[in-house]
Amino acid sequence: MNVYIEYAIIAIILTIIVLVVIKLRKKNFNIEANKLITYLGGKDNIINAEANMSRFKVILKDVSIVDKEGIQKLGAQGIVEIDNQLKIIFGKDARTLKKYISEIV
Repeated sequence: MNVYIEYAIIAIILTIIVLVVIKLRKKNFNIEANKLITYLGGKDNIINAEANMSRFKVILKDVSIVDKEGIQKLGAQGIVEIDNQLKIIFGKDARTLKKYISEIV
């Protein structure tokens, strides 16, 4: 009987560890979106934002005030600048970031 109790305790501890690891790995997209807006020059600088697959496309009033290094630190895998728009490759997070940014802007 003691063996079953020990196994139950071990299973509970492993479950708690797995849940903690999952919680720590989950991004807080609200914070990420606020940082991205700041790096893009603030919400007044953003004209339009779209997400397509892994890319986040944003049309800006003034591209010169964008902090591209900051965007890279958020996890952008690449940034392409064309006229007054940026195409930022964020991978699977692009659509989620777009959703949060739309709520803020």
